[in-house]
Amino acid sequence: MSKSDSMVVGIVVERRKLDNPWVDHSWHVVAVIPGAPVVDEWVELRRGEGWVQFHARTLPIALFRGETEGYKYNLSLDPPRIYVVLREADEADDHEVEPFLATVCPYEAQDYMDSGDEIVETSAMPEPVMAWLAAFVERHHVDRPFVKRKRKPYDPREWGADGTPRAGRRRGGGHG
Repeated sequence: MSKSDSMVVGIVVERRKLDNPWVDHSWHVVAVIPGAPVVDEWVELRRGEGWVQFHARTLPIALFRGETEGYKYNLSLDPPRIYVVLREADEADDHEVEPFLATVCPYEAQDYMDSGDEIVETSAMPEPVMAWLAAFVERHHVDRPFVKRKRKPYDPREWGADGTPRAGRRRGGGHG
């Protein structure tokens, strides 16, 4: 039985002109395309006044049995989301951002948001991805009961006035 599964999705990125004195445009993920073909270079999909959309990259979404709690939470959102991590592109690239990772685990996405080095965008999860994710969670999720950690009662004989363990005694009540 496999511990993981994956699906490829095309990442659609939009460059939108801004009316701002400091920034002339912004980049946003506007859609994901399940089962999209792999692209070697950005492919223009649509254009309008002040905006253009590209199929920027095709990325795998990988699912792992140990992350089903996050997937289950994502499926409870209205709507469920796909998180796309964008990184600054190389200077030689025509575009300022590059899609780096696609995930359906909000906890993994949060780690990238916390780092501050990447941009995390979201897109509504398409129905085929939602069905695939729900089936994976159904097969692999195991509810883990919450177990409150038991603390030992405080023993003032083990600690000095400054809050450090007393000489000759170890934390946990053993004698050293």
